[in-house]
Formats: sequence, C-alpha cells, structure tokens
Amino acid sequence: MSESSFQDDVLGELGDEKLTEIAGLLGTDTDGARAAVDETVGAMAGGLQEKAAGEGEDGEVRQALAEVAEPPLQGVATLGGLGGLLSGGMMAGVLAKVSKPVANAVAKKTGIPAATVSRVIEVLIPVVLAVFAKRAAKGKAGAGAPAAGGAPAPGAAPAAGSDGGGLGDLLGQILGGAKK
Repeated sequence: MSESSFQDDVLGELGDEKLTEIAGLLGTDTDGARAAVDETVGAMAGGLQEKAAGEGEDGEVRQALAEVAEPPLQGVATLGGLGGLLSGGMMAGVLAKVSKPVANAVAKKTGIPAATVSRVIEVLIPVVLAVFAKRAAKGKAGAGAPAAGGAPAPGAAPAAGSDGGGLGDLLGQILGGAKK
C-alpha cells in the first residue's frame, strides 16, 4: 500500500461535516470542495517549504516543526483541546503568515475570491495542525528507518538545531507526498 499524500490525510482528517462546511463557503458541492482543499493544502505545503528554504538555522519554521514533533501534552495542559494544538502554537502562527500569499495564489489559479479562500484556510489550519502532529508521531514511531544524516533514536524527535538532516528531513517527513 502506498503512503497517502498530505492532501489525502488532510481530507481524511477533515471529515464529511467540515468538507460540507467548506462546500457551503465556496458555494459548491463536496467534489468542488475536495478540489479546492487539495489545491489550498498543496499551496500551503509549498508556502511552508519556500518559507523554510529562506530561513536560517534558527528559523521560525524549524522551531514550529520541532514543536509539532513534540509529544502531545498530558493532563491539565490538554484542556485547550488536542494536546494544546487547537490553541495553535508556533505552527499556527507560521500557517497564518503564509495564508495570505496562499489565498492569493489559489484565488489566481482557481478563480475563487481570495477572501473566500482565506475563510477556507481558517477552517483548514486546525486540521493541518492535527495532520502535522499525526505525521510527526508516525515518523517517530518508524524512526528505525535510516534518514539522510542518520536516524534519531527511537521515539526521539529530531533536534531543532541538529545538523543530521534537520529541517529538510522533518519537513519532508511531515509533508511527505504533498503535491504542489
């Protein structure tokens, strides 16, 4: 079985209810909403990769990805929702920063007004965060596979400042298979 694309994982996590909500925002059916989500998530992944490529060793995307790779908080800290993910953390801020250029690019490509795409992105950000967390956890669970520059110890997140593949490997692991 082949690994699902990042967009497929987001669509799966989105579920029928949220997909119907997005279809309503777009004034289309669920197939149209699926196509718009696929395009938008692909543009978000590309925007993250471009932002990461332009950053230094201690860049915001690197720090946000390291935070996503952390195990979810337990106990009282989870009262905010999915291990604190719904409050967003750094990655939500990074996604918010790339959302305007993404909305403009998707609007230009699809003809959907940028303001409407921005509303879709607002619905997608918590879902994208959940997929990032699941992919990061899955990647750590499968850490026995060698990575370029050496695999981290089983169960250990790649260090934010590590030279062993670092950001490229972590971004590739989380976004792996994202269509741009």
